[in-house]
Amino acid sequence: MQADKRRIQTAVLGSADSEEPLMLPMEAIELDVFRHRYEGETFWCGTLLGGCGGQLTTKLYTDRACHFAHHPDPDGLPHVCGRRARGVNSADHLYVRSAAAAWLAGRGEEARFEYTGPAGAPFGSVVDIRWPRGALRVHLDRAVPPDWDQESHELVLGLSVPVDRDTLIRRRYVHRIRLDSEGTSRRVRIGTEAFARETEWFTLDECEVTERGLSTPAVQRIIQARSAAAPATWTPGQNTDTPQDTRARELLRKLLYARRTESIALAESVCREMEELAGVSPRLQEQLDAARRSGLHWIEKEAEARRALFANLEKAVAEQQAGKVKKLLRQVKTAAKDTCSDRGPRARANESPCCSTGRRTREPPRHQTLTLGITVTTGPRLRRGLRLLPEVRGPHQGLRRTNVASGAVAVPARRVDGAAPGTSGP
Repeated sequence: MQADKRRIQTAVLGSADSEEPLMLPMEAIELDVFRHRYEGETFWCGTLLGGCGGQLTTKLYTDRACHFAHHPDPDGLPHVCGRRARGVNSADHLYVRSAAAAWLAGRGEEARFEYTGPAGAPFGSVVDIRWPRGALRVHLDRAVPPDWDQESHELVLGLSVPVDRDTLIRRRYVHRIRLDSEGTSRRVRIGTEAFARETEWFTLDECEVTERGLSTPAVQRIIQARSAAAPATWTPGQNTDTPQDTRARELLRKLLYARRTESIALAESVCREMEELAGVSPRLQEQLDAARRSGLHWIEKEAEARRALFANLEKAVAEQQAGKVKKLLRQVKTAAKDTCSDRGPRARANESPCCSTGRRTREPPRHQTLTLGITVTTGPRLRRGLRLLPEVRGPHQGLRRTNVASGAVAVPARRVDGAAPGTSGP
């Protein structure tokens, strides 16, 4: 085995099996203070860090980061250690243990800790914390997927551990954890992530242990908001939802489907109806408002991507890159199909057949202009450029013009019985 030359930034204090972590400062001036503070102490490549159990020394440099290093072997050769994690976060599981033990002790609880995980997972990826009235399972990284079906532990997830949207909606919130470097230590922060909300962060001293489990100020607000709604009476076999509530649930599912299928037009239509829907119960109205805000943000991002697509197409046409134009035209047709295919009869009734009569249309709502934000001069330039590229005449002959509030864009023309491609119906 070859010696691993990665710098070691963490160790344990006093012995190889110690649970007291240390992080070495990287700057020379800070290392002098560190050495003075721990004068007479010993540093170890701890077994609870996945290390070899060997003794470490500190290395001071002025031209690079300071770090721990193994003592040389008795034969003078570099020490060989199989420790996998060596960075500043490699002792985070021990910092979690130390912070949680002190926090629970301050609340009269004595905790037990286990560092569990399947074979092959980095040591300390998962920390189990148990005390007489509860248990937490902390996933510090994504090496071990969280099990949402188990009920023996309450889950706390590191920043890199993903949570899907359905899980957030179903559970209402999930706990997050992060560790921030402060001097030569790492400080624990607990976060509360909820659907369509920014994660809120708190110190451990701001958190409590309740009958529900780990609780932060944000969790308390979520619980209070839910309990503030008037309790509904339930009759077996009878649906107590109002027609407005039933429609609200349908719209939430429809918006989720629109985002999964990347249909901007459908998402816009659903967001409009969400805004207009009245008489929804307070609890559902909160979900509806959050989903609409999230949906409009998604629409803006998708619209920006489509504007970039048209800009790339115009540039490719101007540079006469036939292959790139063909590829981009296929993407443009897909985007334009989404814009047109999901529009309701009301929207189509307001649109005049400008490709055959040339009459102006009534300006559509702003949200309809988000999907294709290309200026009025772009369409003619694209068509003139495409005529100069015989290699791509075929793909663009099915294009027609349709008005969007800020201008005209090229979209695929619908075929009408008896009409040639590229022409409009009567």
